Amino acid sequence: MNAQPVSHDERTDSVANVSYRFAYLVMSFGLLASVAYRSFMLGQSSWDLLALVLLGGVTATFYQGTHRILSRRWLMVTLTTVVIAGLLAFALVLAR
Repeated sequence: MNAQPVSHDERTDSVANVSYRFAYLVMSFGLLASVAYRSFMLGQSSWDLLALVLLGGVTATFYQGTHRILSRRWLMVTLTTVVIAGLLAFALVLAR
């Protein structure tokens, strides 16, 4: 009988992947909060931080796309979100 403890299995992979997901969310939303604070409170341009947030999302999307796990529903939701964001940005520019 083997008395050695298992140091790595599917459960540890699953827990590690969930922890990476939470870390990514904390960093992304933290960066977005920092961008909003710098922009609205300090009047500074924060395109460098915003580019980091976008690059993280594009990287994850590219990886998932190359492994063909993105669905048609995902595409429709993404396109709808981009269109709504564009219209909102356009309305904000006109409001200034």
